[in-house]
Amino acid sequence: MNTKLLRLVVCLLMPTTMPVFAAQPAGTVAPAFEATAALNGKVFKYSLRDAIKRGPVVVYFYPSAYTGGCNLQAHTFAERSADFAAAGASIIGVSMDGIDRLQRFSADPEFCAGKFPTASDADGSIAKSFGIEVRAAEPGKKDTRGDEITHGRAERTTFVITPDGKVNAVIGGLRPAENVAQALAVVTHLSDRGRAP
Repeated sequence: MNTKLLRLVVCLLMPTTMPVFAAQPAGTVAPAFEATAALNGKVFKYSLRDAIKRGPVVVYFYPSAYTGGCNLQAHTFAERSADFAAAGASIIGVSMDGIDRLQRFSADPEFCAGKFPTASDADGSIAKSFGIEVRAAEPGKKDTRGDEITHGRAERTTFVITPDGKVNAVIGGLRPAENVAQALAVVTHLSDRGRAP
């Protein structure tokens, strides 16, 4: 897709990235969170404040590692991670999974593949600070590996945060792969705008 066509698509789609739910709206200051995260199986302390110093950050909330849609979304983000990096953006996945599950998920070549970190929001406080709906665990619900999911779930919602600390776009209500494509379109548009004379 050429740059002019991509810009047109972004302009046409931007209104659909505005929240239709109670999520942190575009144009407001994003909650500056810190969390325990995993990258390629290694645990570290993630800071959104530090990450945005290097460029836009795609913060994507997802219900649970090792579930159908979340597996696809993580895999798609991993496949497109070089495109996000080329646009100067980084990615952080956030879920209510415990850090032990995220260590495995972050390193798994079928999912995050060591391409971006995932942060544990075990009590849902980060999701709530972004205005995302959090639901309690559903007894007996299992993941794609057959393990019971014992943690709560946050609604699938993606935010693009710019270096000024503000929410540039909110992406919700899309299928996992479409969510990734829309996030990439937003950061590509930001990158192109930054390069314009």
